[in-house]
Amino acid sequence: MRDLEPFEERLGYSFKRTELLEEALRHASYAHEQEGSDSHDNERLEFLGDAVLDLAISHLLMQLFETAKEGDLSKFRASVVNEKVLSQVAKELGIGEVLLLGRGEDMGGGRGKPSILADALEAVLGAIYLDSGFDSTMAIIELLFKPLISNLDSWKSMEDYKSLLQEYTQNVFKSRPEYLVIHESGPSHDKLFRVAIYLRGKVLAEAEGKNKKEAEQKAAREAFHCMMTESGTP
Repeated sequence: MRDLEPFEERLGYSFKRTELLEEALRHASYAHEQEGSDSHDNERLEFLGDAVLDLAISHLLMQLFETAKEGDLSKFRASVVNEKVLSQVAKELGIGEVLLLGRGEDMGGGRGKPSILADALEAVLGAIYLDSGFDSTMAIIELLFKPLISNLDSWKSMEDYKSLLQEYTQNVFKSRPEYLVIHESGPSHDKLFRVAIYLRGKVLAEAEGKNKKEAEQKAAREAFHCMMTESGTP
């Protein structure tokens, strides 16, 4: 067995069954190279961890937003549970350093691939669940995702789509959206503003409103809903 205590310290959890952690860190590319071995790769634990993570984050969000509707909770969850965020949490834990990868995958930069890191993090959470149950896993998830959950707490209004969109794009793309008035029409007492939202030079959405604030909120709502649809969130 490898010495995985430093990783467990970073994780904040010590396994009773260390073989579960070993399995969680064993990528399919490594398992396939071990001829005659009955060692499992981490895909089954990833499957379990994905479900546990969704449940834990959903529970935390319901506690945080007691009056939120199902659709809003789904959007909040999507801003936390996605490949880019999970891979970032995995990087902070140093999962890439302790992964067991096949030679080809390792040489191809597998230790830094977001998909591999995100899957490995979910596998580790699945391993914790099998090792100690849901309550222990929930505590670790709350600890690991506390910064993101704290950011969600700053969304005072469910209709504040500008804040919602900004938090999402910062977490996922490490970039903030930019708002630009692209057209004004009507008399001074009854103007109509058209606003476009840009992210990294790409137009996300456009909308009109009786003032800039209204137009920006409408455009932000449209952009956020489009992003959730593209990410597969209802």
